[in-house]
Amino acid sequence: MALERTFSIVKPDGVTRNLIGEVVRRLESAGLKVIGSRMVRLTKAEAEGFYAVHRERPFFNDLVRYMTSGPVVLQVLEGENAVAKNREVMGATDPKKAAAGTIRADLAESIEANTVHGSDSVENAKIEIAYFFKDGQVCPRG
Repeated sequence: MALERTFSIVKPDGVTRNLIGEVVRRLESAGLKVIGSRMVRLTKAEAEGFYAVHRERPFFNDLVRYMTSGPVVLQVLEGENAVAKNREVMGATDPKKAAAGTIRADLAESIEANTVHGSDSVENAKIEIAYFFKDGQVCPRG
């Protein structure tokens, strides 16, 4: 097993519905440690840059509008196989297809308002973490 870092967002619906603590509880219960965290309200430019890979997709503008509609919680997680573990805890993007007991199956309102985002690879985690966190804003724990 490899000690990895991954990136997670509690999306506007999760923040608005006071689910931050529940999301973090589930992540920590799965063995992931929060080593960086901050609440922000994304600007349109930040959201467009972060989701640039989806720029040509029909849902891009709605996604940007949603992600800038309220505060989000940005997190860096660390643990054994953190990327896969986070994705397992989150569940499938579409809450209707997510396994029972996952964050999205239990807490998400829709495929768009699906409460959380998580990196899909170690490489993307590095990119996503660097997009939102500067040196010194991530504090590894023992």
